[in-house]
Order: sequence, then C-alpha cells, then structure tokens
Amino acid sequence: MKIVVYTVNAFAKTKFGGNPAGVVLDAGNLSERIMQNIATNLGFSETAFIQRAENADFKLNFFTPNGEVDLCGHATIAAFSLMAEKKIIEKGVFKQETKAGILDIEVLKDGYILMDQTEPKFGEIIDKSEVADTLKVKEDIFIPNLPLQVVSTGLRDIFVPIRSMRDLNEIKPDFKKIAYISKKYNVTGYHLFTLETELNSTAHCRNFAPLYDIPEESATGTSNGALSCYLYKYGLIDKENAGNLIFEQGYSMNKPSEIMVSLNFENDEIKNVKVGGRALVIDKRELNLL
Repeated sequence: MKIVVYTVNAFAKTKFGGNPAGVVLDAGNLSERIMQNIATNLGFSETAFIQRAENADFKLNFFTPNGEVDLCGHATIAAFSLMAEKKIIEKGVFKQETKAGILDIEVLKDGYILMDQTEPKFGEIIDKSEVADTLKVKEDIFIPNLPLQVVSTGLRDIFVPIRSMRDLNEIKPDFKKIAYISKKYNVTGYHLFTLETELNSTAHCRNFAPLYDIPEESATGTSNGALSCYLYKYGLIDKENAGNLIFEQGYSMNKPSEIMVSLNFENDEIKNVKVGGRALVIDKRELNLL
C-alpha cells in the first residue's frame, strides 16, 4: 500500500519557521494501527489524518510518534491549509470532528486558518517546587503571585509563568521528570511563557511534551489558546485587547512561529476561543506500507 503524505509548516513566521506536521488527505481506509505506524515513521510531533464524517465536514485524527491525542492546533492549521491549496475546500466555515468534540474551522481568503477550541477548563494548581525540580531551576524564576496551573481548551497542559525571556531561554529541563509529572497530572506537557517578547507580542513561549516523545515543540495552537484564557483569568490581558493576541514560539529552536488567538465573551465569561495562523506546504512523499 502506498500512502501520500504531505509536510506542512504551520504557524510559520518565516520560511524556516513554524511547526511541521504530517498530513494524509484520504485516511478513510486506514486503521488506527496504520495511522500510528505512519506517524511513528514520519517522526513529526503530530500527523493529521483526514476523512469524511457523518456529523461534520471532516473527521481528523491526530497521532504523535507514540500515541493518539484528542486535538492538535498546528496539525489542524496544516490540514486545512493543504486542503485549501489543493482546492478541496474554499473560503468559508467548516465543521471538524475530533476526539475533543466537533469544532468550527474558518478558512479566510488571505490564507489564514482559524480554528475553534473548547471553552476553557481550569484544573489543578501545581506545586512550584515540583515543577522547578523538573526544569532544574530555583522557584524564584517564576513570576510571583501567578499560579502554575492546568488549563485546557482541548488538551490539558501545565502553564508555567517565567520572569524573563533570558530565564526562559536558558532553561535546560529534565525531560524524564517532565514526562513523569505529565503522566501524574494527566497533561500533555508544560507550556512556559514570559511577558517579555522579541516583537510586539502578547507572550513568548516554550512547550515541552516529552511524554509524547516531543522534547520541545516550535508552535502549539491549543496551548496558546489555553494560555490566552489563563492570562485573562489572572488579569494580564483585558477584554479590549483579547480579540487580537499574538504569541511567539520556536525562537529557541531557530523556528520562529506566530500564533494568533482571539477570545470572545458573553458578559465577562469566555465563550469562544479561536486560534489561527498561516501554513506553508513544503514537501510531498510516498510511504510504502506492508
């Protein structure tokens, strides 16, 4: 069996930036075992598998090299960008079925893809000493008066506020310990951020998910959607600027990425989270499967 797989760089700030995802356009006949084999062979942080759906326009499955995840922001952006480039879809709003629920995806004329995420869920507050040990830092590296907390808009992450960009970029974590903590709290990984930025952005981020064989990821849509909700909850952004947030990521990996987030409200409660960006199709290959 021959499978055509595309490599698409999502959230790319430059030609060499963004986060590469594998995309398989016609996965309707593929078993979960085959999908996992493809994702493992490709080695990207996530690979998206697209098929038609009964209750939505498309169904997407997302696999890391060692397991399936419910939702992946950058692989969603990659998948719908590829379908738009191939003229499978045009400008408009589409429904995507995922294991995190059925979500709206908006394809804009200028090449931006916007994806809905689930309403934010705020979970456990994590002991700072526990996280500091895994990052091999002292607790004073964290921003005072802000919690280290689990938040989800589709995937659970631990959000870790760091005082400065210098502190953030100098972190050399213990990935085995992060994987242990991630499993303990049933999270995908850590999303670290500082309010110091390279450009005029909302925050500068790093993301670690070694439990899923992703030591560091250069752009994570779901994590930055949840981070936006965290920032609003703790008064670091307000309703007036929450509709146009920009997050920097991947700079520590020489893969500059830009993730856009928009929060929409009903009274003072977040009712809708949209994450978006551009993507570049950079490769096409055939895999021979036994």
